[in-house]
Amino acid sequence: MEQPRHLALLTSGGDAPGMNAAIRAVVRAAHHHGISTTGVLDGFDGLVEGRFRPLGPRDVSNIVQRGGTMLRSARSAAFRTAEGRARAVGNLRAGGIDAVLVIGGNGSQAGAMALHQEGGMPVLGIASTIDNDLAGTDRTIGFDTACNTAMEAIDRLRDTASSHERLFFVEVMGRAAGHIALRTAIAGGAEYAMVPEARQDIDDVVRVLTQGARGKGSSIVVVAEGDEEGGAFAIAQQVKERAPQFDIRVSILGHLQRGGSPTVADRVLASRLGVGAVEHLRAGHRQGVLGIVNEQLILTPFAEAIAGGKPVATELLRILPILSV
Repeated sequence: MEQPRHLALLTSGGDAPGMNAAIRAVVRAAHHHGISTTGVLDGFDGLVEGRFRPLGPRDVSNIVQRGGTMLRSARSAAFRTAEGRARAVGNLRAGGIDAVLVIGGNGSQAGAMALHQEGGMPVLGIASTIDNDLAGTDRTIGFDTACNTAMEAIDRLRDTASSHERLFFVEVMGRAAGHIALRTAIAGGAEYAMVPEARQDIDDVVRVLTQGARGKGSSIVVVAEGDEEGGAFAIAQQVKERAPQFDIRVSILGHLQRGGSPTVADRVLASRLGVGAVEHLRAGHRQGVLGIVNEQLILTPFAEAIAGGKPVATELLRILPILSV
């Protein structure tokens, strides 16, 4: 079994807190095993354009605590074409690179799969997205930090809502996944969570809020940006039409959830996945996304990891109304 001698590393898609910790782990694990590392700047676009830089252990010092990604990320129209992918493979071969690691979410891992299929070299993914919507892993890099950021914002909004007896609709990220919304609703003591995975209509929201308003000075509804009823503004407007007695405010947390210093959980997860990815390459694995299931590192084939997302925890859906009375 031939060992990789030179790997390329890139970050792609939306940034997630902990990506830098994963970069650090990959570079230092590769160095430990005598493998050279080249960083690709600006994701798949940099792969097409050949924007490479060598990375050694000292190049990744003092980044474990930083949000974002030192390699930067960018969308790439060129990589979506066969010609662009061929250029990317040519750049890798010209640089003497014989394996690739891709840190990113669903779309990034779809690109990694295409690179493996068309380039014929080992390509592994490291599960990293605040949405936590990749199959084959219990959690992804950045998810814990995003949840904590959203929860802290909800705590502050609760103070304001209580002071003025208001109903706040708080929109969090999750275009097609309600993991952040549901967990922060539980942790923040919200009265309701609206997520894409569960069918919820406006009349039900109004019913729950009206019943729960008795004796309460404030209420919080957490909305995933991809909910079928629309974003927080649209939902708030519909609730106001049905229940004009509520003094309603809307807060969109947006990209605040992507930034900031990663939590301990995300730093440790990123470090484990980064080292594990290098070790999986050395063990001869050629494709798939590395994640964690029941605290064990698991490699899931690309096609399976990106196929259908990951359902939210049904237990959390069940206990939210119990806790919100």
